[in-house]
Amino acid sequence: MADNENNNGMGARRIFFFMLLLLSFMLFFWFYRGNDNQETVDYQTFLEYVRNPGQIISSEKEPLIIYENQKIVGKCKTRSGEKKFQTTIPAIFDNGELYHLLTTAEPPIYFKGSVESNQMMSMILLNFVPILILGLMLWFMMRQFQGGSGKALSFGKSRARKFDPKDKVTFNDVAGVNEAKEELKEIVDFLKEPGKFTKIGAKIPKGVLLVGPPGTGKTLLARAVAGEAGVSFFFMSGSDFVEMFVGVGASRVRDLFEQGRRNSPCILFIDELDAVGRTRGAGMGGGHDEREQTLNQLLVEMDGFDPSMGVILVAATNRPDVLDPALLRPGRFDRQVVVDNPDVKGREAILKIHMKKIALSKNVDVTKIARATPGFSGADLANLVNEAALLAARANRNRVGMADFEEARDKAMMGVARRSKVITDHDKRITAYHEAGHTILTLVSEYGDPLHKVTVIPRGMAAGVTFTLPDDNQHVSKNKLLDQIFIFLGGRAAEALIFGDVCTGASNDISNATDIARKMVTQWGMSDKAGPICYGQKDEPIFLGKEIATHKDYSDKTAELVDEEIHRIIAAQYERAIRVLEENKDKLVLLSETLFEKETLDAKEIMDLIGLKQKNYNPELQIYDGKAHDDPEANEEAETNENSSDVKNESETDKRE
Repeated sequence: MADNENNNGMGARRIFFFMLLLLSFMLFFWFYRGNDNQETVDYQTFLEYVRNPGQIISSEKEPLIIYENQKIVGKCKTRSGEKKFQTTIPAIFDNGELYHLLTTAEPPIYFKGSVESNQMMSMILLNFVPILILGLMLWFMMRQFQGGSGKALSFGKSRARKFDPKDKVTFNDVAGVNEAKEELKEIVDFLKEPGKFTKIGAKIPKGVLLVGPPGTGKTLLARAVAGEAGVSFFFMSGSDFVEMFVGVGASRVRDLFEQGRRNSPCILFIDELDAVGRTRGAGMGGGHDEREQTLNQLLVEMDGFDPSMGVILVAATNRPDVLDPALLRPGRFDRQVVVDNPDVKGREAILKIHMKKIALSKNVDVTKIARATPGFSGADLANLVNEAALLAARANRNRVGMADFEEARDKAMMGVARRSKVITDHDKRITAYHEAGHTILTLVSEYGDPLHKVTVIPRGMAAGVTFTLPDDNQHVSKNKLLDQIFIFLGGRAAEALIFGDVCTGASNDISNATDIARKMVTQWGMSDKAGPICYGQKDEPIFLGKEIATHKDYSDKTAELVDEEIHRIIAAQYERAIRVLEENKDKLVLLSETLFEKETLDAKEIMDLIGLKQKNYNPELQIYDGKAHDDPEANEEAETNENSSDVKNESETDKRE
């Protein structure tokens, strides 16, 4: 509440400042515009104006003005129109002569005198008021720049956003990261009962670093810790510290920790810590730039931080490899909590949390959806549920069914199906044989991923897709890698076998197969001739965060051996693909022609059609079984049979360009 009042106060002061600035410009324009339009003439020229009948323009409402300081202001006619003028009566001239000329002029010239005080008032307005406004502006700017805690400038203050305990997020709102929650429960206990730990001399960690891929819920987990403990939560991004002005980042670090001390117990959370915590003195950027000064100040503050005050520093990053070692030593971020992508049980729990907010059909099987989304993070699953709800709303259904989740998953993985794209029959047939080649090799392979569906409808950048569902296993065997290369080359092998020619559609397949073979030889030690040796040193500058080159740290003879082994692996799998497709040529033709006609086939339809059963096929991974809209509750306001043929989705063993 206090933060909102402060923000409102700052907003009101900014509005007042801009209004004052606008008013000053208006006053300058108002006071000086008259003088800018007046032409100064000598007294003899003015007398000629008076002697020429009708050249002086005057009336009772707008007479000629003669000031006591001998100044005359009026208006006259010229060849180009009218103009304002001013002149001064020299001391040597007799004012009686001027009075006689004005009173006897034809037509009559109206004039009047003006006292000196009016002129003085004008001088005051023209000179003193702008100075007063300028002084007020300077005073207001100094008040803006002056910090309440003695800071030199307001932009040196922390930009941390405060979430009060009433904005409560608890561990019940976080799923799929049970081990991480167990690690953080100790932090919650300390914030609730610090005496429990200090009584026996235990020291709570000063900092907790949450490490994991993007979208796994690191920020949500930190807020849940604050919600469970019932303390305030200060959120700030690592990029908020760094500015173009030297010293601003360090000042913001000091102010952040000072805010924490004033609001203890609380949690200070820094998101994307790698933006400010990258290794010092590495790569580009020099040794004394603003980012490094900010990092140095952060290290100093963490050293002098007393955890007994009830303030815990929590940070999150998905690049722990680029962080400065001084940040990770005991006494600073001395506890690292891994927040990884969820497994199948975690995905199911996350889906249940997000599905509470939408209307579901009775045929929705959360377990089945969780099994069919391997590798999805928490953010991916939240997006999946939202996309399914959007698809159902777009089709005028008031409940979300399994077909919506199927389409949402395929859309998230491969993009929207481009059904309106014009494709010739020749190109479509080539695509059908290409995808059929992948499909048959997937079915006969012993270690291939379970087949899901095949389509020749363009989706994303792919002309057709053979979609498989990988498992959650972290260890990949050599046999599985060889089968992956074998399947990747199935499309090219089918084209060569049926058409006697090849096309450019297999470029992505060849690239993926080559990449796997190269890593098998140079990184994973899966070549008998090359041996279990890592060839090539990666060049990954700390400020770029990505590999830009691989240095050759081996001889030319070894390079030839590496090239030979890569070529041998790919050639052997290509020959194997040709041989298997020749043995199953009748099945290849049948599947291709059926795919050409129907455009999309799922795994069960394919296996029933050609009589091949995949060893690793898992029917529990198939979300859509063709009966998603048979439930009348799933479609109370729309036709139940209009979407069964529309929801045709593809999968991703290869993407043809």
